[in-house]
Amino acid sequence: MRKPVPPRHLKELFQLLAAPASPQEAELLLKDLATPQELEAFAERWQLVKMLAKGITQREVARKLGVSISKVTRGSKWLQYGSGGFMHFLRKLKIMK
Repeated sequence: MRKPVPPRHLKELFQLLAAPASPQEAELLLKDLATPQELEAFAERWQLVKMLAKGITQREVARKLGVSISKVTRGSKWLQYGSGGFMHFLRKLKIMK
């Protein structure tokens, strides 16, 4: 059975993710930290969340991104019931007021 990740390891990861000073540095880090498939999933998830936040319907988001409606529904739940991270950054990046 796998041991849980110690909280300090997660804290160090969050500090690492906060360290890049530019999109280029973030790219450099994330290309080593995640697989190409994981990066694509992150990018897709962010596009999905942005579209939902702009009021685009779930069906339209699914059609535009070529993903299942269930994936879009999960994204909607992240926006509504997640930790608030997406909403924070949507506002911070002035994607949503």
